[in-house]
Amino acid sequence: MIRVADLPATHPGRRLLTKRSPFFVAPRDPRCSYSVYVPTSWTPDSELPVLVAVHGTGRSVGELREGFIPFAEQHGVIVVVPLFPVGLNGPDDVDNYKTIDSGGVRFDLVVLDILEEVRHRWHARTDRVLLCGHSGGGQFANRFLYLHPDRVIAVAVGAPGSVTVLDEALDWPEGIADTERRFGIPVDPAAVARIPVLLVVGAEDDGRADLAAMGRAGRSRPEELSRLRESLAQHGSPVRMVVVPGVGHSAPGTRAPVVEFLTTQLAEAGVAPSVDQESLVSASEMPNA
Repeated sequence: MIRVADLPATHPGRRLLTKRSPFFVAPRDPRCSYSVYVPTSWTPDSELPVLVAVHGTGRSVGELREGFIPFAEQHGVIVVVPLFPVGLNGPDDVDNYKTIDSGGVRFDLVVLDILEEVRHRWHARTDRVLLCGHSGGGQFANRFLYLHPDRVIAVAVGAPGSVTVLDEALDWPEGIADTERRFGIPVDPAAVARIPVLLVVGAEDDGRADLAAMGRAGRSRPEELSRLRESLAQHGSPVRMVVVPGVGHSAPGTRAPVVEFLTTQLAEAGVAPSVDQESLVSASEMPNA
């Protein structure tokens, strides 16, 4: 695997592998893939922190990556956007990654292997990362936190249609009773409680009509998030919930509080590199060469 630091500064591979990258196959399952945004502050000697941003059911990974470019540039963060395609377990399978395992694929391990490639190729700091997700990505972020609290700095969960609570009387994905049998990982609520969590949803994002149309009548998205907040708070988690006025089911519409939260947690964790603000360019407006 090419390390960007090993390429001469004038090599065209530097242009290909900085700023907006192509999509790479995921090492654990080549049906999955990922792209990154590498900020202009990157140097061969830098060890930049990483944000993993997980898409929703619509797989709008382009918008997702672009939406975090200002954050990446301002704070010197590499943004990693996995893509879990529709149809892994049949032509109409849209939910595969949301509950972490499906059809023999462990999507948490797919992400961890992606992070190992990112660490090697860009000399990134991937021992602990920022994690966020909206809708289906919010479901993934909720559940990844439970299984790997040691790998995250902070987690933002946006507008999930369902959540997993820290209830040892309920099996996965409703609760955590059987995680050791299912994943080989017992969930440690005390370890989860050490991780700051933001829950965010639009005030107009009910979601019940969508569930009913799919034959799964249930709680609204704000109700689901309130259940998750109560469960986390009962175990001592520093959890905060934000309801954004006038916003429906929209990742861009709820992004501002996510960015604010991630910025704060990055600083408090002491992993934010210093970025020369005068050297920053309008990277979101400049395509790769």
